[in-house]
Amino acid sequence: MFVLELTYTAPVERVDELLGAHVEWLDALYRDGVVIASGRKNPRDGGVLIAVGDDRAHVEELVLADPFISGGVGRYRITEFYATKTAPELEPYRQRLPDRA
Repeated sequence: MFVLELTYTAPVERVDELLGAHVEWLDALYRDGVVIASGRKNPRDGGVLIAVGDDRAHVEELVLADPFISGGVGRYRITEFYATKTAPELEPYRQRLPDRA
């Protein structure tokens, strides 16, 4: 699982110009089952997404397709983690730690 922290690198007015395209990109990730939660940070200097996946390279590719990134108004920090404990409703996303060789 991944925490994707978006930080704006341009004034909010420029971000707002790309907001519609960003929401369309995000909606597609929800439809594909990749993103399970997202929202703006407070104060509004970016956002946070919770993404499901086993392949960091794939998540990095998806992030590059965000209009905020291709439009030059933001950057992402990607943090991978193992969701070994979840609320009961998120049990399908619960993970096990990898076996150590």
